[in-house]
Amino acid sequence: MRDIEKILEVRDLSVDFKVKGGTFRAVDKVNFFIHKGETFGLVGESGSGKTTIGRAIVRINETSGGEILYKGRRINGRIPAELDRKIVQKIQMIFQDPMASLNERAKIDYIVSEGLYNIHGFSSEEERKALVQKALLEVGLLPEFASRFPHEFSGGQRQRIGIARALIMSPDFIIADEPISALDVSIRAQVLNLLSQIQKTKGLSLMFIAHDLSVVRFITDRIAVIHLGKIVELGDTEEIFSKPLHPYTRALLSAVPMPDPRREKGKKSTPYDPACHDYGEEAPSWREAFPGHFVYGNESELEDWTRRFA
Repeated sequence: MRDIEKILEVRDLSVDFKVKGGTFRAVDKVNFFIHKGETFGLVGESGSGKTTIGRAIVRINETSGGEILYKGRRINGRIPAELDRKIVQKIQMIFQDPMASLNERAKIDYIVSEGLYNIHGFSSEEERKALVQKALLEVGLLPEFASRFPHEFSGGQRQRIGIARALIMSPDFIIADEPISALDVSIRAQVLNLLSQIQKTKGLSLMFIAHDLSVVRFITDRIAVIHLGKIVELGDTEEIFSKPLHPYTRALLSAVPMPDPRREKGKKSTPYDPACHDYGEEAPSWREAFPGHFVYGNESELEDWTRRFA
């Protein structure tokens, strides 16, 4: 039974970036929460704002509005130094590109333990090295790899190093930002299985960011679908697949490749056209279509979308 305690809650979150001639809104009043011990998927096409949300949670991107709550405490904007130090340790991020996120001039021993240096998380050099060895073993790497440089490893091994760098901090919550998109197909399943195993054995909460719905179906408990900075649908993973309501969600699902070549050949993708929404005088809003299943639209759209599953 899933623990109902919320480890993270996002309320009306907005993120703006300064551009020539004004500002660009990358995230527009996003709302969601993540249960303790849950794997939450955030899915959308490139440029939809999903990575921006993850970077806002770990305080890399400044927020323009709304709140981010970690265990009930606000962590965006100006916060006490003690809370900032706690967030640095307890919320970790695994980045998309395993090559660009690792310092090419540093050995793995330093890369994995850099966070420990920042928070003074060890009492002796022997303890630090022991923690590095433990973290490497947890992700399936040999302790002797600590003396090597990132360029000596494959893409899958470099991503495991990134995971070890997060795990050594003993986090409660990990944001995995498309951790397999830069990897070969043959390696993706290994990294997914590793993340799933770590999440279960350590009881971590995980936010898995991806653009491929077939991947998040394997690892997540709930899914939020984001388009142009706004979440358009949210619900339990299997319900999103069995009852996709929003046209954008249906378009993403229609693009998922099928393993059967004959079915794939006859499949028709459904492109998403924002012009299909005829709001009229009734503005769209966040609505609960089924218990725990939310969608962004107006009342007439909601009636039309849910009628298909009546």
